[in-house]
Amino acid sequence: MTALEKATGDVVFKFEPFVLHVLCQELQDAQMLHSVAVDSGFRNSGITIGRGGKITMAVRSTHCLEVPLSHKGRLMVSEEYIEFLVHVANQKMEENI
Repeated sequence: MTALEKATGDVVFKFEPFVLHVLCQELQDAQMLHSVAVDSGFRNSGITIGRGGKITMAVRSTHCLEVPLSHKGRLMVSEEYIEFLVHVANQKMEENI
């Protein structure tokens, strides 16, 4: 709260979801891992094939959170709401683990 009170610009509370990058030898391996990830609830997962043929499978969670808190130095939400956001972010972190 002290840092927010001193802020002069825009402040955003942001929680980034779990991401795991796996380098795969074969496309079939990446496809199998992708199926397992999606079936396990990691719906933002995907496969990338680089120019050199490098196959990367990214396992991504959907547990993201991004909320503006202040605009041009003016706090736009209550301290109670910020405490709520921290609680929600901590729950998301537990789900990531």
